[in-house]
Amino acid sequence: MKFTDLQIPNMVKSFSKLEIVLLVFFIIYLVLPIDTPAFLAGVIDSPLGMLSMFIITVYLFVKVNPILAVIYIFVAYELLRRSSNLTGRQTIMKYTPSQRKKDSQMRAMNPPKQETLEEEVVFQMAPIGRSDPSVYTSSTFKPVAENVKGASMV
Repeated sequence: MKFTDLQIPNMVKSFSKLEIVLLVFFIIYLVLPIDTPAFLAGVIDSPLGMLSMFIITVYLFVKVNPILAVIYIFVAYELLRRSSNLTGRQTIMKYTPSQRKKDSQMRAMNPPKQETLEEEVVFQMAPIGRSDPSVYTSSTFKPVAENVKGASMV
């Protein structure tokens, strides 16, 4: 199957009413900052909750429209993230690096650049951009331009 054979409008038309309702709920959950209820947060932020969400994901890929299954992956991630923030266990956030940690790793991988000996010599010998202003000298010399017709072979 080529990518050109994949017709997304036909896939959207094949949604059942239940799939459309689920799609609308998933999009609303992703867009709005809806908190997970406290009684569900503890269940979701546990190994059993993660296993059940994995089983639901596999079921959606097998039995339902693949577009809905892909959107559910984002919903499941958001559900885990919001539940871990509520319970305080932060199982999923434990392995997600913070921006501060990423920045320190980037600084360690990219140390400040030091000038090499060659760069220092070039900087001293050819000071580009730091030359004296141009000084024009007036002279009585006037070049003579003669007709050089026939000087070239062409």
